[in-house]
Amino acid sequence: MKKIALIAVLMLPVAACTQTQQGAAIGGASGAAIGAAVANDDVEGAVIGGAAGAIAGALIGRAAEGRDQCVYRDEYGRRYVDDCPAGY
Repeated sequence: MKKIALIAVLMLPVAACTQTQQGAAIGGASGAAIGAAVANDDVEGAVIGGAAGAIAGALIGRAAEGRDQCVYRDEYGRRYVDDCPAGY
């Protein structure tokens, strides 16, 4: 139970991220946990699994964001999504 609470607290900052960043963070954490669990060497499995999970999660998150859309932040810190500038 303590592990679940710790993970929940550590994942709270992810809520302010874009879908690409959220996908990379969640994919990396999941991949590291799975890699450490199934590999003979815990550290090597965590590193390889984390890297693979982060890449896969970022790609999935990017696909979910939509094309030609950028995330902007105004002077008050509010985020909003709008069309990207021409040539971006």
